[in-house]
Amino acid sequence: MAGGHRAPAICQEYKISVAQELMNAMPDPFAGAPDEALLIAFANGDAEAARALTVRLLPRVLAQATRMLANTAEAEDVAQESMIRLWKQATEWRQGEALVSTWLYRVTANLCTDILRKRRGGVSLDQIAEPTDGAPSVADQMQTTTRMQALSDALAALPERQAQAVALRHLEGLSNPEIAQIMDISVRSVESLTARGKRALADIMAGRKAELGYDDD
Repeated sequence: MAGGHRAPAICQEYKISVAQELMNAMPDPFAGAPDEALLIAFANGDAEAARALTVRLLPRVLAQATRMLANTAEAEDVAQESMIRLWKQATEWRQGEALVSTWLYRVTANLCTDILRKRRGGVSLDQIAEPTDGAPSVADQMQTTTRMQALSDALAALPERQAQAVALRHLEGLSNPEIAQIMDISVRSVESLTARGKRALADIMAGRKAELGYDDD
């Protein structure tokens, strides 16, 4: 990256699922500092600032990608790529123009949309973790995974902008103004994209209710 900085080792040397476990135990020495300040500090050579920002943002990015893709391996790849792009952007970051979290939402949504457009096939059994005491059974996990896969496949069938708007609104729970900022469009356009996308999804999913176990819902 520009200025000789490299992506933090926590994103380079570990599989993301392992890195998350390590990060969960780490205190945040930069508690209270805004994301932008940490990104600028990294651009100026502060590796600890980048580590702290990773602790904050990586779980959110991974969760967003997982909800959109319903595929653990693909979500981890997207999360890692999103963070790497953030580090590459650090030296060129323009203060006050956008929130770091908003920028990351946009990058992650775009990467996920690219995968949804290209991807075909289902989720393999080795992506379903063994349940612990009190956790859902394997059968329940499989049904949940099947539902998420069906939604992910349906999103892949939508036009790109509709898929992004629907995912950000109904999977990420963002408000229309937040989505408008992320997608760089008007709130009215977000409302239109979301409404059309929801109607299209309903049509796509209509014939799969019994298969997905929604008859009793």
